[in-house]
Amino acid sequence: MATISYCAFTFILFLLAHFGESAIINVAAKANVDVGPLLMKAWKEACAATTASTIVIPKGTFPMTQVSLEGPCKAPVELKIMAILKAPPDPKNMDGKKEWLIVGRVDHFTLSGGGTLDGQGNVQVYPAKEKGFKSDKLPNNLSFNFLTNSVIRDITTLNSKLFHVNVLGGKNLTFDHFTVKAPGNSPNTDGIHIARIIGITVKDSVIGTGDDCISLGDGLENLKITGVTCGPGHGISVGSLGRTPGERPVKGIFVSNTKFIGTDNGVRIKTWPNSHPGVVTDIHFENIDMQNVKNPIVIDQEYCPHNECSKQKPSLVKLSKISYKKISGTSATPVAVQLACSSGVPCEEVEIGDINLTIKGGAAKSICKNVKPKLTGKVVPPLACGK
Repeated sequence: MATISYCAFTFILFLLAHFGESAIINVAAKANVDVGPLLMKAWKEACAATTASTIVIPKGTFPMTQVSLEGPCKAPVELKIMAILKAPPDPKNMDGKKEWLIVGRVDHFTLSGGGTLDGQGNVQVYPAKEKGFKSDKLPNNLSFNFLTNSVIRDITTLNSKLFHVNVLGGKNLTFDHFTVKAPGNSPNTDGIHIARIIGITVKDSVIGTGDDCISLGDGLENLKITGVTCGPGHGISVGSLGRTPGERPVKGIFVSNTKFIGTDNGVRIKTWPNSHPGVVTDIHFENIDMQNVKNPIVIDQEYCPHNECSKQKPSLVKLSKISYKKISGTSATPVAVQLACSSGVPCEEVEIGDINLTIKGGAAKSICKNVKPKLTGKVVPPLACGK
């Protein structure tokens, strides 16, 4: 192995002697020194390499300003973050139109290392929002744009100022042993928001935050969620959908072997009333454990938070081929099952069975509108369809 020193204050590049073997780029981070410029310089070198490269940020705690790592790259690149990286706590020191860390247009990218990306939203942003401060000019912790054949594993995102992760576009992306941590009262801190990508997996991960653990936007196809624990948070949500013209169909969502603990919702599909047309199809929830969840099973086609819309006209987002199987546990509210479909485009081909959801101190209830589900097993509480 040959060693090439680029700068005592930047990084050391170790190149293996034989063609085709991986190069390792160690970022020479220093305490209290912004690691961002060093990382971008290392990325430029790695992305230009014709053989696979690994960038390593070693253990330690380092500040990092906003960083954009863009491809395409000539060979696979792995970014191994072993450190705790801290964003500027004051959002005024960040460009709200940009994310904290962006990775875009890379094939065969890997993010790993066991490190933590601390957005420090708990320092100023969460307290300000509790006092009524509103702003959409806040950065997400992470954005993955148009990645293909890529893996995000063994990484923690902590206290993001807005979404923890935003995924847009691409194909074949996996989150494995991924961790999201934020308090339940942290506003608009979705764990992973996913849209317009084909082929994505979220597995064996723990997500606790103040908004949706995983939120699913338009144009999403072939998503598998398995082995995920959600809580606190607002559950796993398909949508909201229908508010924007030209939204692409959502199809092929499979959620299984997942646990919800103390969340506001469990598995939820939400669309706006008086909406633009849309399609949601081939959605399946199976082997799910609910523990003290306020709304375990929800279809809400009159989703209208803060009275921001008119309910005079029904949703035009068509829901079909949806199944709920082997879902059990406890509801924290009387209504454990809500299938409230649109009167304009009623739900079709809904199957539900082997449901056992109870509430402490009494019997749980169900709501069922504009849908005639096929029962594939016992449902507790019994469905109130047709009433």
